[in-house]
Amino acid sequence: MSIYQKFGLKQVINASGKMTALGASAVHPEIAEAMGKAAMDYVDISELMAEAGRRIAKATGAEGGCPTLGASAGIAISTAAVIAGTNLVDIERMPHSEGLANEIIIQKGHSVHFGGAVHQMIAIGGGKVVEAGHANQVERAHIEGAITSNTAALLYVKSHHAVQKGMQSFLSMLEIAHANKLPLIVDAAAEEDLHYYIAQGADLVIYSGGKAIEGPTSGLICGKAKYTQACHAQFKGVGRAMKVGKEAIMGLLTALERYENKESTGEEQKRKMNELLQALADVPGVQGRIVQDEAGREIYRAHLTIDPEVAKLTAKELISELESGNPAIYTRNHYSNLGIISIDPRPLLVGQEQIIAQRLQELLK
Repeated sequence: MSIYQKFGLKQVINASGKMTALGASAVHPEIAEAMGKAAMDYVDISELMAEAGRRIAKATGAEGGCPTLGASAGIAISTAAVIAGTNLVDIERMPHSEGLANEIIIQKGHSVHFGGAVHQMIAIGGGKVVEAGHANQVERAHIEGAITSNTAALLYVKSHHAVQKGMQSFLSMLEIAHANKLPLIVDAAAEEDLHYYIAQGADLVIYSGGKAIEGPTSGLICGKAKYTQACHAQFKGVGRAMKVGKEAIMGLLTALERYENKESTGEEQKRKMNELLQALADVPGVQGRIVQDEAGREIYRAHLTIDPEVAKLTAKELISELESGNPAIYTRNHYSNLGIISIDPRPLLVGQEQIIAQRLQELLK
């Protein structure tokens, strides 16, 4: 029995991904141990924050770093940092940024909702959102034409939620920002490469600690020292409402240490999903294949296309049956309107792909 069942909550099998709604990651015992030890002792938080910043910088190749409560908090803090800098008077009046350069330019196709709206995270940090271009097409001229004396930064969102075609690339956004002496903030919450954006010259890059890094609920900002120092300063302002605890910081730092030595799991993901597809080969109304992540990450999921005429259930009805069972099985459902449900192997605990296959067999045979 898990600790959640002890408190009367249902057992969950997460086949959806590193999703905030399902608790992001199930951390390694080494990370859990670090968090437990941190919880049972005391530390000078300012000293811990500074050391965490140094270790984040080392892990990402950046000049500086800053731990956060999560990637969404990272957007708000980064926004406040590029507007208020380290000026205490300006920091203390955020998000009321009138009279300061406070416009954050974002491509229209990147103005997404990830469980919360990117717009709102920017607004919490005092930013005024300026959408450039169209939802399916953004030209360089759209970005350049949006830049004014009130522009504080450009924001690039790297996410499967964002439009993947017709947008200006990261490198194009970086070039435009720096040509206009503006910083580029990158929201790379679930990205697996902790070095690429920094190596290319991004000014601030935001990651989730609970997604690819497989740490606790937390986040990190890395980037140029001028801006990461300003991020730290925001904890005397809007950052205070989203301060990260000692336990999460130590869990994050331990996860970063483990992540540096992490080996590729692509082949293991494919193996698990091939076994699942083999188990479902004779199940009527299901056609399966392995598909790589739409954002180009090394993630390989099983896509199950449901034929409702044969299966006697639509994809959405099947999803409902899976979630209402015991254990409740949560799949990845971005394409359920097309009759497709996906199985993400990364968050599955040992043997859970077999439980999923068995449940699908029960429902569809």
